[in-house]
Amino acid sequence: MSAVIADDTKTSDGIIGIGEEVGIEEVHLNLGELDLTSNEFLLDEVDVHIQQNLEDDIVKEALKTGVDLRQYSKQIEKELLDVENASIQDYIKESQNIASLHKQIAACDTILERMEMMLNGFQGDLSSISNEIQTLQDQSITMNVKLKNRQAIRGELSQFVDEMVIPESMITHILDTAVTEREFLEQLHELNHKINFVKEQSFREARSCQDVKDILEKLKIKAIAKIREFLLQKIYSFRKAMANYQIPQNTMLKFRFFNEFLMANERHIAKEIRDEYIDTMSKIYYSYFKGYSSRLMKLQPIQLMFEEMATRDDLMGVEDTAKKSFFSSRPSLTNRSTVFTLGHRGEVLTSELEAPVIVPHAAQKSEAKYTFECLFRSLHFALMDNCCREFLFVVDFYMATGSVAQNLFDAIMGKTLTMFLKQMEDYVNDCYDSIAIFLSIHIIYRYRSMMQKRSVPGLDRYWEALLNAMWPRFDYIMQLNIQSVRDCDPQRLRHIDVRPHYITRRYAEFSAAIVGINQSYPDERVDRLLGQLQSEVENFILKMAAEFPQRKEQLVYLINNYDMMLAVLMERTAEDSKETESFKELLQARTQEYIEEILAPHFGGMITFVKDCEVMLERGQAEQLKQEERRVQQIVRGFNNDWKKALETINQDVMRSFTNFKNGTQILQGGLTQLIQYYHGFQKVLSQGPLRNFQIRNELINIHHVMVEVKKYKPNF
Repeated sequence: MSAVIADDTKTSDGIIGIGEEVGIEEVHLNLGELDLTSNEFLLDEVDVHIQQNLEDDIVKEALKTGVDLRQYSKQIEKELLDVENASIQDYIKESQNIASLHKQIAACDTILERMEMMLNGFQGDLSSISNEIQTLQDQSITMNVKLKNRQAIRGELSQFVDEMVIPESMITHILDTAVTEREFLEQLHELNHKINFVKEQSFREARSCQDVKDILEKLKIKAIAKIREFLLQKIYSFRKAMANYQIPQNTMLKFRFFNEFLMANERHIAKEIRDEYIDTMSKIYYSYFKGYSSRLMKLQPIQLMFEEMATRDDLMGVEDTAKKSFFSSRPSLTNRSTVFTLGHRGEVLTSELEAPVIVPHAAQKSEAKYTFECLFRSLHFALMDNCCREFLFVVDFYMATGSVAQNLFDAIMGKTLTMFLKQMEDYVNDCYDSIAIFLSIHIIYRYRSMMQKRSVPGLDRYWEALLNAMWPRFDYIMQLNIQSVRDCDPQRLRHIDVRPHYITRRYAEFSAAIVGINQSYPDERVDRLLGQLQSEVENFILKMAAEFPQRKEQLVYLINNYDMMLAVLMERTAEDSKETESFKELLQARTQEYIEEILAPHFGGMITFVKDCEVMLERGQAEQLKQEERRVQQIVRGFNNDWKKALETINQDVMRSFTNFKNGTQILQGGLTQLIQYYHGFQKVLSQGPLRNFQIRNELINIHHVMVEVKKYKPNF
């Protein structure tokens, strides 16, 4: 069996198969990998394979059925031979196709070999291209860096060359173009830039600076010469008679860069021009304001100066009838009231504060007369306007700020301001018109505030010096007036009556003027001085009232004076001012006392009885009122007989005593109201306690009848 298998294996290359044509099932023997020719063949392995084949189902079946394996092997071998022959025939039939296929395969191999060679060539080319691309990329990066570096160098170098090179147009315009032309100014800016650039590069030791340095220096000298000539001509034009210096100033402001160029390149030329400007403008302002001031002060004619301007004798406590005798040195004033009255003078702080300045020759033609504060306002309005303009010009043209600008301004205006200050001090030291000085002080406050809003501090020290000169003088004049009132002796005055005294009228007008002016810029010094003056005036009124023998006349005098002062103050100041409140209290107190005084002669018995009874009733002494029956009878019958006549007398007395009809009417109404209250109180007392049994109560006049009669004198009752 082993031999058969071996032969079968050799014949069919280890495969036993029966084709579909012979109808034999294919039999596979799991012989494994047997190598019978190998020298390494081992029997143990053969036994293993035999054992495995014996376990095959076909082998088992053959062994069971007793098939002759030799015979079966031959049969199989025959079948295989037939199959082999058939296969050979098939191969022979297909030999041409196989040969053709072989040729095609050989051709394909040739083509594929060529393609392989081409692909290998392509692969080599791609590798070479990749290397070339990498090389190109590296070269591109290098070139890009070089380009950027060259562009950067070119930009800086181009800018350097542009700033270093002096164009022909610059030389032409600097040499030939007028300084007022726009092209000259533009080229001057460019020249200044190139000069600064060359200076900067010189520090860096740039050799190219030597090529342009001489040309720039010559152009600079030429430009400086032209600028100097131009600016000096403008400054000299200020000196022409009747010249409006503001026009050349405006021209200079258009070319403010000229001064900047000089300051940067030739400081001694800039200083020369600045000193010339300061000297010229200082003389112009001094001459102008000196002439204007002298002509303006001439608008105070002799008549105004000696007949309406205040003198040392024009004080509040001076007798109004004082006249200048042939041998007396005291002046005669025709209108002393203007010294203490504000009138329209206050308009200098309101509607006329920024009015056009007074033109002297026009005022002389119209024969207009002006008070000092009007002249002071006109003079200082012109000064303020010119100083504001000059200060702003200095700041703008000379590029000055802070103390530098102030010093330049002082150099220009110092002489003029010194002259003004001396004139004002001379006038103030001889002035006794406190209202004029106080108005001038408030003009200063307002002008100083206006200059602060314009950001011009140029006159701050001048304003302060003026205030330091005026405040002590105002205080001195006020003290003179206070002392004059304090020293006033009523016995030396002429005939006096109950009408308001002219001294109190002066005080009322003066106090109202000062309080009204002081409201805008309150000052404690003014309040203190007015308080002292008010105290002295009140004492003076009391001293004057003491000259009247009767208390009623004293009260009438006090009420008339308090009422007059209160009316003036309320008309011209705030109703809640300290002075107004003070006089209201005094007037109310004296009015109430006067009412009691005028009722006492006619109804004094009733008034006293009512007051006494009210005290007794409060103390619980009502039984003592029984003893007052006779007194009550006298009071009732006296009232019944005389009350109408008494009302008429009181009415006439009140209307005749008070100069202010409105005040007299109010006092009369107050008196009648007080009378009704007393009479009502009298009736009330008679209706209480033991007084209810008095028969005289039946004779009492009904209070309504009294009120009807009172309405004749008191319509609003």
